[in-house]
Amino acid sequence: MVLGVSSTPPPPTPPDIWQIFNPLFSSTCGISEELLSLFSRRSLSTSERWLFNLSSSLVHVDLQGNYLNGSVPDAFGNMISLEHLNLAYNQFEGGIPKSFANLSHLQSLVLRLTNLTEELPEFFQKLYGSKKSFQILDLEGNQLSGTLPDFTRFSSLRELYLGDNQLVGPLPKSFVQILPLSFVSLKMSGNQITGMFPDLSAFPSLTWLRSCKLGPYFPKWLQNQNNFSELGISGAGISDVVPRWFWDLPPSLTYLNISYNQMNGLLPDLSLTISGHPTLDLSSNWFTGQIPRVPSNVTSLILSKNMFSGSISFLCALTGFELTYLDLSSNRLSGGLPDCWEHFEELRVMNLANNNLSGKLPRSMGSLYQIKALQLRNNNFSGEFPMSLKKCVDLRIIDLGGNKFTGKIQAWIGTHLTSLIVLSLKSNKFHGSIPQHICHLNDIQVLDFSHNDLSGKLPRCFNNFSALVQRSSLEDTIDFGYVSGTFVDLYEGYAVIPEQVGSLAKLVSLNLSRNNFSGKITEEIGGMKMLGSLDLSANRLSGEIPTSLARLNYLSMLDLSNNNLSGKIPLSTRLQSFDASTYSGNPQLCGLPLKKCPGEKIVAEPPVTPHGKDERIQEEEEDGFITPGFYISMGLGFSVGFGVVFGIMVFSPPSRYAYFKFLDSIQKNWFYVTTRLNMARLQRRFRS
Repeated sequence: MVLGVSSTPPPPTPPDIWQIFNPLFSSTCGISEELLSLFSRRSLSTSERWLFNLSSSLVHVDLQGNYLNGSVPDAFGNMISLEHLNLAYNQFEGGIPKSFANLSHLQSLVLRLTNLTEELPEFFQKLYGSKKSFQILDLEGNQLSGTLPDFTRFSSLRELYLGDNQLVGPLPKSFVQILPLSFVSLKMSGNQITGMFPDLSAFPSLTWLRSCKLGPYFPKWLQNQNNFSELGISGAGISDVVPRWFWDLPPSLTYLNISYNQMNGLLPDLSLTISGHPTLDLSSNWFTGQIPRVPSNVTSLILSKNMFSGSISFLCALTGFELTYLDLSSNRLSGGLPDCWEHFEELRVMNLANNNLSGKLPRSMGSLYQIKALQLRNNNFSGEFPMSLKKCVDLRIIDLGGNKFTGKIQAWIGTHLTSLIVLSLKSNKFHGSIPQHICHLNDIQVLDFSHNDLSGKLPRCFNNFSALVQRSSLEDTIDFGYVSGTFVDLYEGYAVIPEQVGSLAKLVSLNLSRNNFSGKITEEIGGMKMLGSLDLSANRLSGEIPTSLARLNYLSMLDLSNNNLSGKIPLSTRLQSFDASTYSGNPQLCGLPLKKCPGEKIVAEPPVTPHGKDERIQEEEEDGFITPGFYISMGLGFSVGFGVVFGIMVFSPPSRYAYFKFLDSIQKNWFYVTTRLNMARLQRRFRS
C-alpha cells in the first residue's frame, strides 16, 4: 500500500487525522498495511500515537520531513515486521530507544538531519537485533559523537553514511577488516576523524565514496575501483598530478566531485569515457591548459577556481538540453562568447566571472528562457546591454560589474525583469540617468550602479522596493555569493539623497560614497532599522549630522569623511565609538571624537539614548513601575505584617510575656551600658 498525504494544512487534532486514515485501513478497502508513507511535509506531532495502533505487519514507514519533535517513539519497537524506516528531516531529541533491538527484520534506517545526540557505539548496540538483515544506515547531519564502532557484526551492511557528525579519534588500524565485503557506499566527511584513509582495494564494488584525508598523494587503490557511479573525494588533501588511469571513468558515472584539493595537470577528453548525464565538479584545483570536450549530456559543469586558459568554444559541442548549471568562473579564459546558446534551454545558472573574456554578448543568449542567474563580472565585455535578455523573464541575478559596457540603462529592465533580486552594473561606462522604470523591481535586494558615467536625479521611489522596505530580520537576506545582506550602491551623479531612503527598513548596507551628492543627510535615515554599514564619504553633503543616526542599533561601520558637514557630532554611545577618521575631512565638524566645539563646556551634554531622549526622560520612563499601585501595595504589606505581629501578642499570653521580658532585658542592659560610659567620660575629664 502506498499512502500519501498532501501538503495542505493538517487537521487540528489527532482524531481528525485518524478519520483520514481509518477508511484506508478498513477491510472494505481491501488495502494491506505494508507501506505507510507520509513523505509530504506535514506538521505532525509525536504525540499522535494513532500511528502505533496499526497492525504490527507494517514493513515500510516513511515519516520524513514532518517536523516531528521530542524523543524517537519507543513504540516503533513493536513493529516487529518493519524492514524500512525513514524519519529523516525531523527534530528529535536524544538517540534511538532500546526497543529498536526488537526490529530483527530491519534492512534500512534513514535518520538524516534529525538532531540525534548519542554515542555511535551505543547507537549500534541498539541495532544488534537486526545485524543479519541490516543493509543501509544514513545518519548524516546529526550530532552523533564517539569513535567508529565494529561494523563486522552487520554482515549484510552495504551503505553507511556518517558524514557531518561529531565523530572523533583516529581510524582504527583494522578499519578495512571491520567492514563487511558487501560494502558499496561509504561517507564519513565532516567529522574530526584523524589519520590516513586506508587502502580500500578489497572492495571493488564501491559505488559511492566520500572520505576523509586521502592525500597528499593520489590514492592508488582507486585504480581497482571500476563499478562506482558516484565518486566524491572533495577536500581530501590531495596535492598531486592526476594519473591517467583515473580518467578511465566508468561509462555509468553520474556524479564526480574532486573539488577543493590541489590536483594539477591537464584534463583529457572526458567525452570519450562518460556516456550518461553526469554532474562534474572539478573546482578549486590547479588544473591548467584548455578545457577539453566534456560529455555532451552533462547536467552540471563546475570548473571554477582553476587555471584553465583559452576559449570556451567547447560549449557548442554540447547538445545542451540537459545542462542546468555552468560555472567556469575564476580562471584565465579569454576570447568571446560562442553564439550557440539556443541549445541550452534548461540552463538555470551561468557564472563566467573573473576571467579575460571579451566582446559583445551574442543575441542567442536571449534563448536562455530558464536562466535565473547571469554572472559575468570582472571581464572585458563591451557593447550595450543586450536587448535579447528582455526575453529572460525568470532572471533573478544579473551581475555585469567590472566590464566595459556602454550605453544607457534600459527601461525594459524594470518592466520585463521584474523578478530581479540582484542587479549589479557597477564599474562600467553606462551613461545617462537611471530610468524611473527601475522602481518596478519590487523584489530587488542588491542594486549597484556605482562607478559609471550616470547623471541626473535619483528616482524617488525607494519605498517601491518592498523587499527592502518590509521590516524583517537579517536571516531573511539572500546569499548568492555576494555580501551577506542587502545593499544599495548608486552612481556618480549630482543629486540629493531622497528622504524615501529612510523607508528601506530592511536594508543592512548603504554605500553612496565617491559621488556628487549634495544637501543634508536626511533625518529619515534613522528609519533604516537594520542598517549595519553606512558609507557617505567623498560627497558634497552639508549641514549637521542628524541625531537619528544614534537610533541605528546595528550600525557597526560608519564613514562620513570628506564632505562639508558642520556643527557638533551628536553625543551618543554609538556615534562616539567610531574613531576620528570616520568624520575627518569635514573642517567645520567638531565634538568627540574630533576637537571640542568653540565654547563647549567641560560637562558633556546628556547623551542621546537609542530612542532619541535625554537621560532624565529615560530615567523617568525606567522608573515608570513606581505607580500609585506600588505605594498602595507597600502600605498593605506593612499593615498586614504589623497586624500579624501585634495580633500574636494580643491573643497569645506566652508570646506577650516573652516579648515584654525581652524589652525589659534590653532596657536594663541599655541603662547599665549608658551609665558606665558616662562615668568613664567624667573620670577622663577630672584627670585632665
